[in-house]
Amino acid sequence: MKAVLCREPGVLDIVERPSPAAPAAGWVRLAVSHVGICGTDYHIFEGKHPFLEYPRVMGHEISATVLEAGDGVTIAVGTPVIVNPYLSCGQCIACRQGKPNCCTNIKVLGVHTDGAFCEEISVPAENLYAAKGVSLEAAATTEFLAIGAHAVRRSMTGVGARALVIGAGPIGLGAAIFSRIAGHEVTLLDTSTERLQMASERFGFTSGIVAKEATAEAVREKTNGDGFDVVFDATGYGPSMEKAFSFVAHGGALVLVSVVKDDIRFSDPEFHKREMMVIGSRNATRVDFEHVADSIAKGLVPVDKLITHRTTLADAPRDLARWAHEKNGLIKAVIRIGA
Repeated sequence: MKAVLCREPGVLDIVERPSPAAPAAGWVRLAVSHVGICGTDYHIFEGKHPFLEYPRVMGHEISATVLEAGDGVTIAVGTPVIVNPYLSCGQCIACRQGKPNCCTNIKVLGVHTDGAFCEEISVPAENLYAAKGVSLEAAATTEFLAIGAHAVRRSMTGVGARALVIGAGPIGLGAAIFSRIAGHEVTLLDTSTERLQMASERFGFTSGIVAKEATAEAVREKTNGDGFDVVFDATGYGPSMEKAFSFVAHGGALVLVSVVKDDIRFSDPEFHKREMMVIGSRNATRVDFEHVADSIAKGLVPVDKLITHRTTLADAPRDLARWAHEKNGLIKAVIRIGA
């Protein structure tokens, strides 16, 4: 089969690889249909990922069709599926508590092990969800949207809450979309006027704040001095995450959707007097994937406006390298692999 291999930072090649063997018990062999290109993939290409060994076949935002099922698998050959790329051990404390998304031994396809920038892959059947009522191209957006949906669910915030999403990139937009689906009044905060304008014109997020010196005053003005009931930080930028504490209302919550290697510091008196919650949000679970797929099927997610760039497996090395630097207008790029 053909695959796109990142041999080392900055080097992508089309290579021939053996197709996966017949699946073991509980596993399924898949024909990959579409794969989204994630910020993680750009970081791998650029050599900025801290926990990766080269060479690597990237790709973890996956839709596919079942080719062959191992013993004990009931899913039928030919079924279109969404792939959960988080391979969990099933035995650690997180897995025992029903939280395989933060498994202590997690392996993510395309990061810790080879992913789906190729024609076929094998995965555990428990990591597959039927793609009902959605196209296979749309199904490939499920994983990145599930990150935001999981963050919203983790926030435990009810209908009518005032929500602030910091960072209008793909993950932030996903969080904003599912915050709106949850019935929140959503405001976006970003350093870029252009990204906020795009979010308004393409997705209807008309309430926006441009990050600058007067950001705190703008937050007070938007909330009549109260702060936001829930704040989602999707920037992957330590200073932004620290600043976000001050935007939370008394009794509110801060959800850290992104992760950085830095220590995050905050004022304990400001944190304590608010009796606020600080919540980490990592990956997503079955309920989030199914919520996203159902929301797409119901027309609640404008997938056609999220997918801005398209390519093929043959052209992916050229296009991914270009898009790593030419981000103007880029929200989500998708590689078509299947026929």
